[in-house]
Amino acid sequence: MLEMAVLGLLKEQDMHGYELKKRLSDVFGVSSAVSFGSLYPALARLEAAGAVGVLAVAKEPLPGGAGQPLAERRADRRRKVYGITVLGAKMFEDLLTGSQSGGEDERSFHLRLAFAGYLPPESRLGLLQQRRAVLGERLVQLASRARARRDDRYMKLLFERQREALSGDVSWLDHLIEEERVGRTAAGPSSPVPAPGRPTARGRSRLVPLASASQLQRPVPPVPGPPAQ
Repeated sequence: MLEMAVLGLLKEQDMHGYELKKRLSDVFGVSSAVSFGSLYPALARLEAAGAVGVLAVAKEPLPGGAGQPLAERRADRRRKVYGITVLGAKMFEDLLTGSQSGGEDERSFHLRLAFAGYLPPESRLGLLQQRRAVLGERLVQLASRARARRDDRYMKLLFERQREALSGDVSWLDHLIEEERVGRTAAGPSSPVPAPGRPTARGRSRLVPLASASQLQRPVPPVPGPPAQ
């Protein structure tokens, strides 16, 4: 999963290791933060496989100086900027679409959902439906266990808290599934869904401005003719 997350982030934007570490916290969550001891070996494996390449080496230190942890000061000395290769993009696509544990495992589901914009519409909908089915089954099992322990007040409180959390996740998934279905209907069966654009050097995608409705309805002024003789 770490390799897939790294490739997905580099598909969006070229980054150095320190920035990758920060962005991986967004993907996996703060409670599952990735250490430099895990990140740099993963980058080395991907580089050896030809999936990523080193684009530049920046020698300036990161903010913090002597107050930085040792691992971050070491990262300063090897602050390589990594970019994804054509092979890496293909590897990311295979990892993203080939995983079968997206609904069963919570961490895998969150990771695939973070990059769901790269999935085909039917795969994205299938991912949400699979996760919805898993959580629905867990709700049924939880209700059965709660009935078996209904005389224990504190176990009952715990089951109620778990049920509220699961029910909230199920409602959230139902909303996402409905949005996907409505989006597919509006786009039509043959309309492609564009993948997220690769940001520019400043981290933002270039957007082409569209004309507003008032501009489209505004009459075109006539072209003046030659002056009268």
